[in-house]
Amino acid sequence: MGWFLSSDWLNFNGSDSGFGIRRRLTMDYDGNLRLYSLNIASGLWTIRWEAVRQLCSVHGLCGRNGICVYTPEPKCSCPPGYEMADPSNWNKGCKPRFSRICSSKSPQQVKFVKMRYVDFYGFDSSYSPGITLESCKMKCLEDCQCNAFSYRLTGDGNCFTKVELFNGYKSPNFPGALYLKLPLSIETSEVIVLNGTNHTCKLGETTVTIGLGSSSTLETRARRVTWVYLYSFASVIGAIEMLFFVSGWWFLFRKSGIPAMVEEGYRVLTNHFRKFSYMELKKATKNFQEELGRGASGVVFKGVLADERVVAVKKLGDAHLTEEVFWAEVSIIGKINHMNLVRMWGFCLEPKHRLLVYEYVENRSLDKHLFSGNVLGWNERFKVALGTAKGLAYLHHECLEWVIHCDVKPENILLDGEFEPKISDFGLAKLSERDRNNSEMSRIRGTKGYMAPDWALNLPITAKVDVYSYGVVILELVKGIRLSHWVVEDGDEHETELTRFIKVVKRKMQVEERAWVEDTVDKRLNGHFSRIQAEKMVEIGISCVDENRSKRPTMDSIVQTLLECEDAVKIHNQIREW
Repeated sequence: MGWFLSSDWLNFNGSDSGFGIRRRLTMDYDGNLRLYSLNIASGLWTIRWEAVRQLCSVHGLCGRNGICVYTPEPKCSCPPGYEMADPSNWNKGCKPRFSRICSSKSPQQVKFVKMRYVDFYGFDSSYSPGITLESCKMKCLEDCQCNAFSYRLTGDGNCFTKVELFNGYKSPNFPGALYLKLPLSIETSEVIVLNGTNHTCKLGETTVTIGLGSSSTLETRARRVTWVYLYSFASVIGAIEMLFFVSGWWFLFRKSGIPAMVEEGYRVLTNHFRKFSYMELKKATKNFQEELGRGASGVVFKGVLADERVVAVKKLGDAHLTEEVFWAEVSIIGKINHMNLVRMWGFCLEPKHRLLVYEYVENRSLDKHLFSGNVLGWNERFKVALGTAKGLAYLHHECLEWVIHCDVKPENILLDGEFEPKISDFGLAKLSERDRNNSEMSRIRGTKGYMAPDWALNLPITAKVDVYSYGVVILELVKGIRLSHWVVEDGDEHETELTRFIKVVKRKMQVEERAWVEDTVDKRLNGHFSRIQAEKMVEIGISCVDENRSKRPTMDSIVQTLLECEDAVKIHNQIREW
């Protein structure tokens, strides 16, 4: 009859609802769900309903670096400095007309081109609320991998730095602009130029034409035809010169094998996420010789790949968990990218072997610094608290998928050479739907002492379970000891160190005991810490571990509070210097 009803109350009617018409419901190439009706006379299928009517809301419609624009029909365009990767297929997006150079010895001169009402959804390397446009620009300038930054004029200004440009769209409703980082030599303007002509896409048996053309004037078209002839002539001359160059180059290097330049190019291409063979990883780890650590989902070994990259190879164990854990990590980490999340380089999937390949993080896990003879300095502790909060905020609020980690603890927070934290071990993580409670879980997940009471109470699982675990970690950063352990009295487990710690701190705060912060902070620091930061971290930690999860803060609000605290300390230090 042309109407649809589902168990979650989604319902719709076809525009031609009624008896006697043949219909089909199809998930099309662009990820959109459409209802079609068959015209018996012409034999063609006609769209009578579609789930996403605003086509630019479909992620990835215009491919990598592409921007979807309504003019008024949806059209694809390339940003300044980019051109279509394949003139016949917009799904392949746009490619840059320049090479990006990342070198501290000879930094590339760059500029920012402002694109009003444009944004690229997701793939944020960092999120900084409440900062100025100039500060946001500096964050992108200091990060060689940053391709652009989005600055939204909501509140005090929100900054999102981008390492990849996907899901681009232009909308007058977008409260901000995108600032595209380009080499200084690239000539551009703020105007977005639409490329290509109308492009026809096959959707099942139906041919649907999506406008992908330019709205330029006749004068512009005439000028463009002239340039086409000039470019064609130059291209022919260039091709002849290239033929001579390649021939001479081949004769020069044919005896010495592949030139170093080509080998380097191949290395860059193969450095991305890919599948490895078991023998390849066995050789890289020297038969799994150097163990870095082990956890609930497997053992991690150090290795060196053929391209000289140092990696951490996780060999999954526990047969009944292997399949689920493997695909959880591959599906989640393989498609997210953030400076505070461990990067995955690839995986190995063979009948008897399942391995995951990660970037190697020099300073191992947080627990080896915090609970050992090596005293972690206060600045490093605050950096870990802030970076971990940023990583979790990205998973909970900015990621294309809503990810709950489910096992936040010091063992799963790795530290790089600058003691910047990177969250690892997504074996227990789960994808969830935004703004929906999720009560169905195959099993209780996490580590005793860091698990929220929500699990034991069988409550619907939300991101607040990660907030609780983060609260335990941030209090351990302040105190310098395990608060997740149980206190044993007369042979029986009495209460956790965490419960006792919070009782003592709250009592001292209530009686306004001035020295409560000094009594709370790790004695091994010998008083070398920021009282402002320590007080704020304890307050955040206590609010995070509240048994009533509705009283726990969100990770993005925690990031905001810590950033404000960091700024307050800087101002305080400047005043003291004056």
